[in-house]
Amino acid sequence: MKAIQADLPGATVDVTNAQGNATTQQTQAEAALSKGACILVVAPFDSTASAAIVTKAKAQKVPVISYDRLIDSADLAYYASFDGVDVGKKQGQYIADNYKKFVTPGHNNLVMINGADTDNNAKLFGGGAHQILDPLINSKELTKVFEQSTPGWDNGKAQTEMEAALTQTHNDVSVAYVMNDGMANTVIAALKAQHLNGKVLVTGQDAEVSGIRNILLGDQSMTIYKPIKKLADATGRLVAAISKGEDTKAIASASVTTSTGTAIPSVLNDVTAVDKTNIATTVIADNFVSKADVCQGVPAGTDGVC
Repeated sequence: MKAIQADLPGATVDVTNAQGNATTQQTQAEAALSKGACILVVAPFDSTASAAIVTKAKAQKVPVISYDRLIDSADLAYYASFDGVDVGKKQGQYIADNYKKFVTPGHNNLVMINGADTDNNAKLFGGGAHQILDPLINSKELTKVFEQSTPGWDNGKAQTEMEAALTQTHNDVSVAYVMNDGMANTVIAALKAQHLNGKVLVTGQDAEVSGIRNILLGDQSMTIYKPIKKLADATGRLVAAISKGEDTKAIASASVTTSTGTAIPSVLNDVTAVDKTNIATTVIADNFVSKADVCQGVPAGTDGVC
């Protein structure tokens, strides 16, 4: 909201929150259109269901910017997010670079806890991760024993999935690819119950306070930092350019393809892999998280951060 008003002074910006309900989100979008909204910025809960919002908006000649997650519609005007494939590749590459610290002969099992299969981002993350991990799986350097999508990115369900993987393998897991920090936190809870926390490589994403704290405590290995302010600022510039009728190619210089094969002009911001070696110089230096928050319950002096 602030970013839009900074680039488009005097703009009226109405913000609604569907609280994770696709039907509510569609109702809110329809209400905005009925009030005369000229641009919609939609962070879709369900990438497929949200296509109905784009259809209604197009009928009223209102462009839709899909924010963070891609709306799977050929009529979408723009997409503003991060490079989702690169997120997965960076998570996978971290595993590739560090898995040998966690495996021993005959014990190299990999578990993959993915996000919601209704979220296009999860597909991008998974695709990127598999680009890196599949060669290791095919060469049997890692043995994939479990892979599961998690409806709604539900943290509790992720814990249940990890518990099932541990039961299936008799607690023989060396690497847990987990798509985000919220689910990683509950995956770690499942590992703690079996006294395996710190003994399994666990990935994450979003650089949440819980994720950074888990890294400092040694229970999580890495996360992905996505600088939200840069995305918001780019979206603000895009909204302003559309409103003024200016060329948007310099802003939406990338392209993402929908399931129908339609190329959508896109803003794709870079992401950074974060582990204990660069917490201070990334998320804390950028004030994305505070030192006081991430150091709660962490011994003083840990990794030069706390």
